[in-house]
Amino acid sequence: MKTDALYPPIEPYDTGELLVGDGNRVYWEQSGNPDGKPVVFLHGGPGGATAPWHRRFFDPEAYRIVLLDQRGCGRSTPHASDPSADLRFNTTWHLVADLELLRRNLGIEKWQVFGGSWGSALALAYAQTHPEAVSELVLRGVFTLRRHELEWFYEGGASALFPDLWEDYVAPIPVLERNRMIEAYHRRLFDPDPAVHVPAAIAWTRWEASTVTLHPDPVLVEKMTSDAHATAFARIENHFFTHSGWLREGQLIDDVDAIRHIPAVIVQGRYDVCTPMMTAWDLHRAWPESELVIVDDAGHSASEPGTAAALRAATDRFAGR
Repeated sequence: MKTDALYPPIEPYDTGELLVGDGNRVYWEQSGNPDGKPVVFLHGGPGGATAPWHRRFFDPEAYRIVLLDQRGCGRSTPHASDPSADLRFNTTWHLVADLELLRRNLGIEKWQVFGGSWGSALALAYAQTHPEAVSELVLRGVFTLRRHELEWFYEGGASALFPDLWEDYVAPIPVLERNRMIEAYHRRLFDPDPAVHVPAAIAWTRWEASTVTLHPDPVLVEKMTSDAHATAFARIENHFFTHSGWLREGQLIDDVDAIRHIPAVIVQGRYDVCTPMMTAWDLHRAWPESELVIVDDAGHSASEPGTAAALRAATDRFAGR
């Protein structure tokens, strides 16, 4: 973490594994004030996992901070980097059910839901399914898995800005398959041979890691492209994208009426290449009661100073509600 905009580092006071069925165990932790306002942090990807700095968006004296690693990634098991990992039971709706099971098991009546990138899609899906369980929404780098969002980043749109990095992304794919990159990557990422799926996973993940920040961050790229992390990250992302998140086209924006009464802040980097501002704008237009905060000197990452500061301001404002 390069930004000083967040709260100081803290350690969890409670950790555990939630048995969610289908052979999956989901890691969760709690930090901050056990008697504070509950908030759940939803990481990106899907497949990105949590990190200690994610606790720092929340005032530890005011919030009971819940983090979890979604199915197949981070400290949850089985890990999707295992060639035998079965992702059939890793879908948007399985993750929504996992969140609700965790809320009930922790004895939480309502919680704030904070999600960025894929986490914003999961937050919207969860809130629209369980609006009575959500006190507020804080969303960042909004992503809803519409076809044109996926095509922009994974099928060639963003190559107009990063033609050099795009060459590395398409390199593992034969020329005749490059008109459907998500499908072509799917065949390689789920090949049982590590000599096939590991290089594909690294190329997929490097493309994202290299473009999520406004300025290049070699440390982030190196961290994200380790073999195990990249394999789980790329496999889970591609699995979700191949199935359009098990969402009908436009569902998360079309169904916003179910959550219109929930206070919400949307934080969006102006120069977000991964999840461009068009989606945050469409969501805000459909949901004018939400507050849209545009950070003019930021890309996609929550770690960029302006974005981090805007997210902290949102959680600070909701801390006393």
